[in-house]
Amino acid sequence: MSIIQINNLHKTYTDTKVPVKAVNGISLSIEEGEFTAIVGPSGSGKTTFLNLMGGLDTPTEGDILIGDKNIKDLNSRQLIDFRLHHIGFVFQSYNLIPVLTAIENVAFIMELQGIPKKERHQIAMELLKKTGLEGKENYRPGELSGGQQQRVSVARALASKPKFILADEPTANLDSASTEDLLNMMAELNKSENMTFIFSTHDKRVMDKARRIVTIDDGKVVSDV
Repeated sequence: MSIIQINNLHKTYTDTKVPVKAVNGISLSIEEGEFTAIVGPSGSGKTTFLNLMGGLDTPTEGDILIGDKNIKDLNSRQLIDFRLHHIGFVFQSYNLIPVLTAIENVAFIMELQGIPKKERHQIAMELLKKTGLEGKENYRPGELSGGQQQRVSVARALASKPKFILADEPTANLDSASTEDLLNMMAELNKSENMTFIFSTHDKRVMDKARRIVTIDDGKVVSDV
């Protein structure tokens, strides 16, 4: 079942001396349960494309259908609410709140969703266990390794029960062992929970795990295998 349908997507930046076509006519469908890598050289448009899918940037032209919603038609308030309930994010720099513990970071998104404290605490505990962080619940980000912080980030992304998770260069700051552990964990979540993962990456280790590789160059899809 298709959960994302992208039709003739364009993004042109005009706040430069010469307009930059970062995304130039991409059409793509993502099915539920995919483990997909969006790859390409620096400046190819892959991160812009991921940001457009996540509603973090707005298209110049084209449609992004997530379920029955065309997110380009949502105003800023509606878009924030839609992201909160339907899209999970994992960032290169983790984006954890430094003063909160691991469990508080995971629970925070559920607090924004209005989930009662007892329930969100229980869910956060289960997610930290699922992501291999049992016993680290009360550690703050500064007390965790990079790999552990990224696991908290994945648990937080799962907490909103999203339709899919967008991961932008999630292994960029990790060593080889942490990368392998993280990717194995995400692959297991993909298999056991049927969670859809879409990566933006230039890391061959991510590409080796992916079951679909979409290559972008000059803002266009040049390969989809």
